[in-house]
Amino acid sequence: MSKLCMALAFSASVCAAITESKPLVASAGDIAAIPGWNLQSSTKVSDKLDVLSTPGKDVSSWYRVGPRGTVMAGLIENGVYKEKDLFYSDNMETIADPSTFDVPWLYREEFTLNPSTGQHFTLKTHGITSKADIYLNGVLIASSDQQQGSYGGYQYDLTEHVKEGANCLLIRAFPTNYLRDLAMGFVDWNPYPADNGTGVWRNVEVSQTGAVSMSPFRVITDFTQPNSKPVKVTFRTDLTNHESTDQQVMVKGTVKGPDGSAAVPISGTFDLKSNEKKTVSITASITNPAIWWPALWGEQPLYTVQADTIIQKPKEVVSDSLISQQFGIRHVSSNLNKFKDTEFSVNGEPFQVIGAGYGPDIFLRFDIDRVQKIFAYMLDMGLNTVRLEGKQEHPELYELADKMGMMVLAGWECCDKWEGWEVRLFKTLPERRDPLTKKIQYNDEADGVKWEQADYPVAKASMLHEAEMMQGHASMLGFLVGSDFWPNDEATKIYLDALKAMDWPNPIIASASKRGYPDALGPSGMKMDGPYDWVPPNYWYNDKEGAAFGFGSELGAGVGTPEMGSLKKFMSDADLEKLWKEPNANQYHMSRYDSQFYDRSLYNKALFARYGKPSNLEDYVIKSQMADYEATRSQFEGYATQQNATRPATGLIYWMLNSAWPNLHWQLFDYYLNPIGAYFGTKVGAREEHVAYDYQNEKIWLINHSLKKTGNRRIQVDFIDSNGKKISATTVESNTAPHSSKVVTSLAGVKKLKDIGFLRLTLTDTTSKAVLSRNVYWLSPTTDVLDWSKSDWFTTPVTKFAQYTKLQTLTPATLKASLQDMPVQTLEVKSPADDGLTHAEVLLENQSAGPAVFIRLNAINTLNHTEIAPVYWSDNYVTLWPKEQLRLTVSFKGDIKNTLIEVTGRNVEKVTLKAQDV
Repeated sequence: MSKLCMALAFSASVCAAITESKPLVASAGDIAAIPGWNLQSSTKVSDKLDVLSTPGKDVSSWYRVGPRGTVMAGLIENGVYKEKDLFYSDNMETIADPSTFDVPWLYREEFTLNPSTGQHFTLKTHGITSKADIYLNGVLIASSDQQQGSYGGYQYDLTEHVKEGANCLLIRAFPTNYLRDLAMGFVDWNPYPADNGTGVWRNVEVSQTGAVSMSPFRVITDFTQPNSKPVKVTFRTDLTNHESTDQQVMVKGTVKGPDGSAAVPISGTFDLKSNEKKTVSITASITNPAIWWPALWGEQPLYTVQADTIIQKPKEVVSDSLISQQFGIRHVSSNLNKFKDTEFSVNGEPFQVIGAGYGPDIFLRFDIDRVQKIFAYMLDMGLNTVRLEGKQEHPELYELADKMGMMVLAGWECCDKWEGWEVRLFKTLPERRDPLTKKIQYNDEADGVKWEQADYPVAKASMLHEAEMMQGHASMLGFLVGSDFWPNDEATKIYLDALKAMDWPNPIIASASKRGYPDALGPSGMKMDGPYDWVPPNYWYNDKEGAAFGFGSELGAGVGTPEMGSLKKFMSDADLEKLWKEPNANQYHMSRYDSQFYDRSLYNKALFARYGKPSNLEDYVIKSQMADYEATRSQFEGYATQQNATRPATGLIYWMLNSAWPNLHWQLFDYYLNPIGAYFGTKVGAREEHVAYDYQNEKIWLINHSLKKTGNRRIQVDFIDSNGKKISATTVESNTAPHSSKVVTSLAGVKKLKDIGFLRLTLTDTTSKAVLSRNVYWLSPTTDVLDWSKSDWFTTPVTKFAQYTKLQTLTPATLKASLQDMPVQTLEVKSPADDGLTHAEVLLENQSAGPAVFIRLNAINTLNHTEIAPVYWSDNYVTLWPKEQLRLTVSFKGDIKNTLIEVTGRNVEKVTLKAQDV
């Protein structure tokens, strides 16, 4: 410990910060994130900020937090609040005092630097919500007039202000208001966090360079579709001369192949005038290129480029170094078809988007391992695209998407400040024109404060930063510059100019709806006509609203009910009682209190009418799982059947993929990563090769989403009543082709039903004899009747419901089950996350004369008595025919000896398979 520290009696952490000999950055080309922060409310400090931002101040009483995180995230990290308590019942309304966050919060850190002649230092902010003052060593580097916007990436020259030894950076983050600030909000997705996301939520970096610095490479290729030709790759960067003298520099580097070998050299020499910033390009030719494909279509080879900027005169010296970047060779395009629907192509192949909308953590905490698990679940379900509506997250997300083959459709969010544009003239529907002003009231829904001139530079900085971050990623499918509405002309120009400046190579789309468009972009080709709340399965097989035609940018039946184990983690006994006893009651764990979706009334009306009034909580949950399963399956199947129809269904984004916190709807798996009925309905409905039932027209469809799979397929159609008696049975054969769907037969006997029937569709490859898809429906003699004339933006009313109440009185079935360990090499179907997982097989046998209905398998860790998650089942919530055997595989992280499998269902006794059975 230094004499200075002993004399001042500073805390150990402060002394360490002052005497730390290793500089944060040490040589030209170094860049480092601030490693962590001391966090405190501005009400708890008395020093002025210029004083507080000098090294050596005692902050031992402050909270210590990581390098990026909102105020709430930091307080949770320090145990001030506990996630479990915040998320339980409606505690979040009372535990966190809102006044705590009505004042600015301070982020402070000390670090060592060793500045020298000819070296330049830059501060890079990647995201501070929503505005901030920034001080370094007692000097105001940037005010909140400059540092604005959650996505505002700014660079500030620190060279004149850094000191030898200890330096101090202080950020004062101001309270965020979603309607006032260009922040990352939640609209009606969930209750708002108490701090509205205020704070340093992304990394803040310090970089050191010589006389000339360079920006990350922007990567452009001339590749459009696979062929034998070499691919020309252009690497573009912005060189900045920080000196008042002219400079001659060489940019020199290498491109390495996906296997790390076959390096291709790149170089270029450029002259820069004093203080000049210049965009330069270097090209390389790659022979026999390895092509990047979405995960379900192929491999994801990634090339690596690395380069140095070398001052040529008066002597060669490295001035800057580019951190290795990865890129993939692929091509994405979009067009409007004759119906003005957007169609995407990847590498020249028609790409039907099968995706869902991503939700970040409610406190903007980022866990790359969690995102990896979410993407693995998506691939397991057969999804190929994730939509980010104003939730652009961190660079790691895009790197992971590149590696896992997940396409990303990014863009700005709706409804708050982001769409608060002034009324301008636009081409749109005549009825929106104000009769007095003759102007278009094109966005009368957003509550955000209208944009002023000061907001446009913030939007520009945001677009430049996000475009630079995303540009070189193979996973990018496109960017939506608007969501519910399109930007006005001034904002459109800013966005397009920024994207052009960043050499954006992918589609740019005006909005996620067809309400209108700016002339510079044209129609979006995407519809946002709902639904967001419950609709019946036959909804999707129509030609109105959100049914399966065109591109549905956000739509779904509003389902995603967690299973019992998860419900009890975040709902009190009183909450659970209300859940099934009060069908119209408000539910805190739905959307925000002022939302249309703050209760389950529409959902419960259909659930009670179709499946019967629940007799207890357990009955409510299993009925909900059945309703959710059929809802998601029918949506994905509906769009799949129409992928090459006369008016094709070109894509859908299910609303939503996951929740920001424990939720009761709008998710395909719950907050705790437990798969639910909605998950397996999606997994069945989105299968690569599949056979599906059209509820509306009683047709059987053969579906092929693959890139290359062809050949003869056998479709077995088996239809029985609730007692297991055969109603009809048909076997047909048909050839299949990629990107295609077709009707192969009709279902006979639906009208003969007295109460309920079960339909099993089995798809087999006639050559390999492999079963490609097995799919069971429960059917009523009549379908749900929709009143399309009374549709609104979130649902279409149902005037008569299908009847599944017979499920309450099914004859009990006897189920035999066994569990065995399974070497991974014997698996026919692997999970998307096979590394280090345990694999097992469950054999189910229905020993009865009637069906065993909706059987759920649940893996439990016996050491802590918790449900295992994530977990990858080959199938789940299955229905077995009389005397039928079915083998299901499961993969998870853990020891099979510490695992038990619970088997439950609608009409079977609970069976428990323990480790000793293996």
